[in-house]
Amino acid sequence: MAHVLIVEDDARIRPLVMRALGERGHAVSAASTGMQGLTAAVEERPDLVVLDLGLPDVDGTQVLSMLRAVSDVPVIIASARDDDPSLVACLDAGADDYVVKPYTTDQLAARINAVLRRVQPGARAASPAMEVGALRIDVPARRAALAGEALDLSPKEFDLLRTLAERVGEVVTKKELLTTVWQQSWGGSDKTVDVHLSWLRRKLGETAAQPRYLETVRGVGVRLVDPDATG
Repeated sequence: MAHVLIVEDDARIRPLVMRALGERGHAVSAASTGMQGLTAAVEERPDLVVLDLGLPDVDGTQVLSMLRAVSDVPVIIASARDDDPSLVACLDAGADDYVVKPYTTDQLAARINAVLRRVQPGARAASPAMEVGALRIDVPARRAALAGEALDLSPKEFDLLRTLAERVGEVVTKKELLTTVWQQSWGGSDKTVDVHLSWLRRKLGETAAQPRYLETVRGVGVRLVDPDATG
């Protein structure tokens, strides 16, 4: 059973979500403002936070940034904002997933379970360190370095890089990445993959127009390659 914190100011939505998640076996607590939610997240140490963006005191994106400064608790954004800038801003600030209102409690519960499965200790057996060219991925330590320089990767970026490294040279489809990295075999947005690939490219010192390690195969997917290998 997981402890889920709901940060939601709508007095109609909050009890419905709490009841639905409670019926699914979760322990649920709630906060109606951003600062209350931030305090609860730090003091209660929940397993996951569902965070609304349109809070009455502090915008949810700011709450997420403040929370990320002190905790790595998984966060799912639940908001009526469905525009790309809001989505990208939340992912950039460290959100693990995003659902758009109105959503069903079944949909939210499925996303919660998917995120919890991904962050569960021991969910995936540790693999030894992998090397691709000057890139080194230390799986047990969850660290990566390029030419000896440590890469500052988010948890999602590391999982994305590791997944590609485990199949180095093979084209991995976006659907496969959504399934493996985001645990969304039932569906998900390609935009999520595109955004994280863009961030990962930047940290690897490349672009989509001038790739080195991450080669896009249009209409198929992406593969990790050794840029110094001779064919």
